[in-house]
Amino acid sequence: MRIAALLVAISLVFSSSAAQADDVGAAQDVIRAQEQAFARDDAATAYSHAAPAIKEIFPAPGAFMSMVQSGYPPVYRHKSFEFGEGKIEGNWIAQRVHIIDANGEAWEALYTLEQQPDGSYKITGCSLLKAGQAV
Repeated sequence: MRIAALLVAISLVFSSSAAQADDVGAAQDVIRAQEQAFARDDAATAYSHAAPAIKEIFPAPGAFMSMVQSGYPPVYRHKSFEFGEGKIEGNWIAQRVHIIDANGEAWEALYTLEQQPDGSYKITGCSLLKAGQAV
């Protein structure tokens, strides 16, 4: 009986870990899709990955794209874009991204995403710091 209870507990832990890994993977897919849309200057697709709260601030794809171009140049254009640690808290995911910008400078981006009622993830924000810079 104890072995059966232990096996059930272990399977619950592993299934929870697998579900969390799936959610982090889904969030990374959203970030990567938006990053690729920026590379193609595809404002509509990049904008489609923004959360409703972001769309309230920037009510059109062109306004959103202009904000990214002027405020987040390492996200908009870069040499490398690699995922770091992802963390789940309820319906939210925080995902670190290591970026080397077009000039070869290193940056750390922290993306936040929220799970939507349909189960998808949308980007709620991105904080950008030069690598090694104090928070």
